[in-house]
Amino acid sequence: MKSILQQIIAQTKKQEQAEATARQQEINNPHTQDSRRDFLKKTALGGIALGGFMSASIEDTLAQTTSKVKRASNPSALKITDMRYALTNVMGGTAIIRIDTNQGIYGLGEVRDAADVRYALFLKSRILGDNPCNVEMIFKKIRQFGGQSRAAGGVCAVEMALWDLCGKAYNVPAWQLLGGRYRDKVRLYADTPEAGSVEEQTKLINYRVNDQGYTWLKMDVSIGELKGKPGTLVNSKFWEDTKGNLAQWGDQANPMSYANAVHPFTQIQITEKGLEELANIVDHTRKLIGYDIPLSTDHYGHFDLNNGIRLGKALDKYRLAWFEDMVSWEYTNQWKTITDALETPTTTGEDIYLLKYFKPLIDIHAVDIIHPDLASSGGLLETKRIADYAEENGIAMAMHQAGTPVSFMACVHCAAATQNFLALEHHSVDIPWWESLVRTTDGRQLITKGYANIPLSAPGLGIELNEDVVRQHLHPRDKSFFAPTKEWDERRSVDRIFS
Repeated sequence: MKSILQQIIAQTKKQEQAEATARQQEINNPHTQDSRRDFLKKTALGGIALGGFMSASIEDTLAQTTSKVKRASNPSALKITDMRYALTNVMGGTAIIRIDTNQGIYGLGEVRDAADVRYALFLKSRILGDNPCNVEMIFKKIRQFGGQSRAAGGVCAVEMALWDLCGKAYNVPAWQLLGGRYRDKVRLYADTPEAGSVEEQTKLINYRVNDQGYTWLKMDVSIGELKGKPGTLVNSKFWEDTKGNLAQWGDQANPMSYANAVHPFTQIQITEKGLEELANIVDHTRKLIGYDIPLSTDHYGHFDLNNGIRLGKALDKYRLAWFEDMVSWEYTNQWKTITDALETPTTTGEDIYLLKYFKPLIDIHAVDIIHPDLASSGGLLETKRIADYAEENGIAMAMHQAGTPVSFMACVHCAAATQNFLALEHHSVDIPWWESLVRTTDGRQLITKGYANIPLSAPGLGIELNEDVVRQHLHPRDKSFFAPTKEWDERRSVDRIFS
């Protein structure tokens, strides 16, 4: 027996020496990728070799026999230990969350723009102690706490962070965990806000197209731009604020304000003169950019489907990429009426939570394009499911995004893994510090000439926070910056939704 053991030991040492030599040769090879070199160095420091697997568990053996799994993270033993946040000044207050684990790795997520971070903190007690790599299981456990639009912000933030964590644990990009990628870069469309003058609008567009190289634009065509032009609107005075504006955002506390009046309930109408004025705005932009660049439109104002169709027909000749959110998303039959009446594609979806609520629109082809915001629709996997269901029905997907680079990169990974994808919104083109909130873990640029660069090897979302920059751009009402959140550790209710 002793002689057999001695033979095994001798053979193991010989094999380990051969592996060590081969490992060092691969480390020294200039063609070896950095991720592979780091893995080889770690195995060398840990004294890991095939002979060391004789007493290891199956999970650890599998983890060590692939360069795609970090030895520093044993995925089967990962546990969620904490959730903290930082409230950035993006879009008037957008929170980044961080989910920590017992192995020192963490995941980043984002609560949708202008949504309360407590939507996410409420979920902390529901996920503490869970293995973050069980993404779908955790999502199904917490999805009942999400609602439409920003009420889904917490669930989606957690789901993003879990994919980031899982990718880091297995040392693969998030798109790989979603089934692989269809593209190497993601086309962006640059949001272009309303301007006070034709000259200012021209300046904004030139900056996007000529300076930054965007190949797809979106612009507002709002009845708000008809302010001070008599004879262009009917019944608008009743809804104006104290400054004479038709403000779609602002007086959120007043349920009777224009900002909170649903489209069919204002009885605002656009006159022929008003339609001509709005058409002139689009005409100017088309002459400026030509027809090689797709031009999407949004933020028309709160008026009913009849006026939406009239406006759509007035703009059909400009071959716009889409009409977005002409009425609220839940009016499926009204969307079908609008879509059937117009030549220009229609889209909605940035405020829809879960595939379940996209299905009615898709099933009857009520819109030509779906437009989910991953920070509201359910996160990466649910958004991919939405896209795949739309694809089966011949409907394309564009993606809404108006947050920090965290949700932006979550969208990039989902877009990479989705075949029917068209373009992703970049809402912060004019914010000089936006990109510097993060740094990429593989050294790539976040955006190049109107395209987001997909991390081909960087694990998870492929970014880390640039903490100094984030600290400089915290929202004034909350400067806590990833402070402890012990008050959210305790679970105080029974959550089961069936008897």
